[in-house]
Amino acid sequence: MTHAVQSGRSSQAERTARVVERARALGFDLCGVAPAADFPELAHLEDWLARGHAGEMQYLHDARRQSPSRVLEGARSIVVCGLNYNTPHPRSTEVPQDFPGGTIPRGWISRYAWGGEYHKVVGDKLDALVEVLRADFPEPFAARAYVDTGPVVERVAARHAGLGWLGKNTSLIHEELGSCFFLGVIVTTLGLAQSLGPAEAPPPDLCGNCRLCIEACPTAAIVEPYVLDARRCIAYLTIELRGAIPEELRAPIGRHVFGCDICQDVCPWNHRAPATAPAEFEPRRHGANSLFAPDLEWLLSLTEGEFREVFRGSPVKRAKWRGMVRNACVALGNSGLLPCAPRYNEICERLSQLGAAEDDVLADHARWALERLGEATRG
Repeated sequence: MTHAVQSGRSSQAERTARVVERARALGFDLCGVAPAADFPELAHLEDWLARGHAGEMQYLHDARRQSPSRVLEGARSIVVCGLNYNTPHPRSTEVPQDFPGGTIPRGWISRYAWGGEYHKVVGDKLDALVEVLRADFPEPFAARAYVDTGPVVERVAARHAGLGWLGKNTSLIHEELGSCFFLGVIVTTLGLAQSLGPAEAPPPDLCGNCRLCIEACPTAAIVEPYVLDARRCIAYLTIELRGAIPEELRAPIGRHVFGCDICQDVCPWNHRAPATAPAEFEPRRHGANSLFAPDLEWLLSLTEGEFREVFRGSPVKRAKWRGMVRNACVALGNSGLLPCAPRYNEICERLSQLGAAEDDVLADHARWALERLGEATRG
């Protein structure tokens, strides 16, 4: 190996170290660099799509997702950053159905959506990192930053950046942080040494024989280890699906109104993960209502205007008002609420109003909820 080649690699390694240092200074918990290469995991993407596992998420069919090199002409590196959102609150598996209001039926919003819009929080940090790198490295380079918004499979890039392994629930798992962290990437033409050395493999799969995530999924969405059928996933059903939720999946959804944490909450690697304190990820409040175990009657009764106001700057707005009300109907139908409970009559009256609505989807789900509550009463 010539001195020039050694010097070049050393220089790129120093650059990567500087990138990681800068990312940490901006508040990221993790940072690594992967090559803008064709990752072997993406060879299975077409088959996964052909099996219909993407459901209605047409954006997953974007051909650029199969290779980072298609995202940016001349791309050489992918900087992957992680930001912990594991706030110190009980997990969904630790919170009883009626917590904390006794007989008041409560829903569940996924932990990542309790606070502000993570796309902006992480995106602003990525943009700041790009600007810092432009000051550090004077030669011109192109860069595109994405937080769940571009044709990049972030978790696969993160694996090849040395940030963890892909668990059986398909989440990226870090040995110290678990899986409750946001990922963002910068695809760039900047020449950087990858975090893993030439002879170094990505972190080993430490799931072992554990099947807790597979066994805990109420809708059996993890159809086999490392394969998720999004059409059965509670996150997909409550967020991405715009029409009617298949009737056979409504009862297994339980109280979930936006996303699901179950497969992460039962994961042993998350039981030892550190909590984070950023105020941006703490549960938001709107008057007396919190996004932590929210009052289902409150969600059911929101007008479209109130929904926009409550969830402005929140990931929850992705579900839209119609989706949230639909989901609240399902959660109330699963609540087991009895006539002796406070606000039972008010909740049934609201469900009856929705059951007569012109919107067929809302009417169907409201009538389903009323029938379920009637079954609970007869039982």
